[in-house]
Amino acid sequence: MLILLEDKIATPVGPLWVICDEAFNLRAVEWEEHSDRMEQLLDIHYRSEGYRRRASKNPGGLSAKLQAYFEGELAVINGLPSATAGTPFQREVWQALRAIPCGQVMRYGELAKKLGRPGAARAVGAANGSNPVSIVVPCHRVIGSNGTMTGYAGGVSRKEWLLRHEGYLLL
Repeated sequence: MLILLEDKIATPVGPLWVICDEAFNLRAVEWEEHSDRMEQLLDIHYRSEGYRRRASKNPGGLSAKLQAYFEGELAVINGLPSATAGTPFQREVWQALRAIPCGQVMRYGELAKKLGRPGAARAVGAANGSNPVSIVVPCHRVIGSNGTMTGYAGGVSRKEWLLRHEGYLLL
């Protein structure tokens, strides 16, 4: 049985769940208001092997590192470990998301081309939307083909806040 350690931190844009395994690999990072989505993803990915969630204050220092990100230490998320389940395609997309530099964005079509699948922008969008480790796997850095802030499970206003925080959007 997989034991998942969980903590909840306060951020400028709402409470955030931080969930990792006992080796301190992130398994989920999700906004409190979207806990139902997080629980569905945890069930999809870990139900077959079985899992149990256990409260833990700042497991592996991950909560403190995410707090540091919100306090302006943007690069701290680059080295945070994650171990996500998902299909091979989803994991490929999630790995590519981590290569988008802070302060930059990529369009869904560009990401599909980068993955060698130029016609798969919608599939990339679906994989992006299934990302269980938001912020650390920065799905907020992917925008619509016309530059619109589209497709963020945490909400467009939160996506805009994150992109302003990272220096992409000004104002």
